[in-house]
Amino acid sequence: MTALTLSTAGAATLRADALVVGVAKGSGSKAGSLVLAPGSEAVDKAFDGKLATVLEALGAAGAEGEATKLPAPAGLKVPVVVAVGLGPVPQKDEAYGTEALRRAAGSAARALAGSKKAGFALPVASAEDAEAIAEGALLGAYAFTAYQGGEDKVAPKGKKNGNGVKPPLGEVALLGTKPRDKAFKAAAERAVALAEEINRTRDLINTPPNDLYPESFAAVATAAGKEHGIKVQVLDEKALVKGGFGGLLGVGQGSTHGPRLVKLAYTHPKAEKTLALVGKGITYDSGGISLKPAGHNETMKCDMSGAAAVFAAVVAASRLGLQVNVTGWLALAENMPSGNATRPGDVLRMYSGKTVEVLNTDAEGRLVLADALTRASEENPDAIVDVATLTGAMVLALGNRTFGIMANDDAFRTSIHEIAEEVGEASWPMPLPADLRKGMDSPTADIANMGERMGGGLVAGLFLQEFVGEGIAWAHLDIAGPAFHEGAPYGYTPKGGTGSAVRTLVRLAERTAAGDLG
Repeated sequence: MTALTLSTAGAATLRADALVVGVAKGSGSKAGSLVLAPGSEAVDKAFDGKLATVLEALGAAGAEGEATKLPAPAGLKVPVVVAVGLGPVPQKDEAYGTEALRRAAGSAARALAGSKKAGFALPVASAEDAEAIAEGALLGAYAFTAYQGGEDKVAPKGKKNGNGVKPPLGEVALLGTKPRDKAFKAAAERAVALAEEINRTRDLINTPPNDLYPESFAAVATAAGKEHGIKVQVLDEKALVKGGFGGLLGVGQGSTHGPRLVKLAYTHPKAEKTLALVGKGITYDSGGISLKPAGHNETMKCDMSGAAAVFAAVVAASRLGLQVNVTGWLALAENMPSGNATRPGDVLRMYSGKTVEVLNTDAEGRLVLADALTRASEENPDAIVDVATLTGAMVLALGNRTFGIMANDDAFRTSIHEIAEEVGEASWPMPLPADLRKGMDSPTADIANMGERMGGGLVAGLFLQEFVGEGIAWAHLDIAGPAFHEGAPYGYTPKGGTGSAVRTLVRLAERTAAGDLG
């Protein structure tokens, strides 16, 4: 991954391939004009105080996501200056928001693909600002090239591989920071750990399903557990049959790749709280016998994004040494149609003992999550959060960039929403209307896996709630929208897997460790 350094060099003396500065949209008396952000002073001086004028002549407006390259003047040691937009200039006595810094750094890192080193002279008023810039740059520099260009997939500086893809920016040097300051060092270490795990999540999501299936995903988790001191337990098909995990088995029985339930346990000797994370891990979702229509299958390798996010969060908690126990449950299966697949009308006996009538085999995520939620509840954690690309209904409700939050505890739901907003992940609290539960009544089984079509995302949440242990705070994150981005990259968000919810889960673990959640 792209390297990160905290640099003591000044913007005028840094030797690198490029220098990044921030610009903003003016307001008040400066409305309509371009405002140079703190950190750009030396660059502006090298331009004889005319940097803003030059940028405006090139069409720069300071808008978020905007990146403008221009040749550096003789007074700088770099050949290129990149001005990135930060959006509206802050009000008096306010600093630039961390999410604005994160997105600007990501845009700059993407614009500098193929470069070996770049200095980032964006506004740094605190260690938190430095962390946001580092995180944005490291996430923005991400590229998934494992299957591109053959032997030439790793291209030399400035060159392109066989598919015309430049390698990611090699090194990010953060200017205006304090390398010897404990807060800045900790911020840099956290940014690296978090970005590496988010990018690992992206790699997993982007890996084609012929290479990533339940057994191979479990092997990746096992290897990471050994590396980071995490206990890993893998239940294969025989163990799932013996344990009575009817949801996982029912979903996975149509595939030649059998299902798995993976438990990752990170423990801290001084921990007073335990957080359980449960992830939907459908490594490929054809819809099963209720086959998806043409045009809806191509991105279904991403249906394991929830499990990938949980996996990354547990590893990140270990790398950061958080004083909290974090247990991850990866409910892994491949949903395929075959002569052995579960049929609409079949009844599954779940791990909890409840029976479920399967009305639609494409509502499979809730079935594997139900087994994992029951198993996680047996260990009586202080809270459970499940993460899943669960319903198209949530995308219709909230769009492609916002995930929904449901919970059996209003205060817990509010806390997670606040945490998500704090770390820059768009989310919205959603209800669990009791009247929608009746739609899942079954004349044959205890419950059906489908209910009313309207409010389908909420119906799915109500189904999952049935399998959460009594008295345990629980929240459900439906990341169906933001987990996989099909459009053009923006900010630090690439095309393909995004790593949605990882930052929220890690901050939740940090808050739990600090005792901020009660």
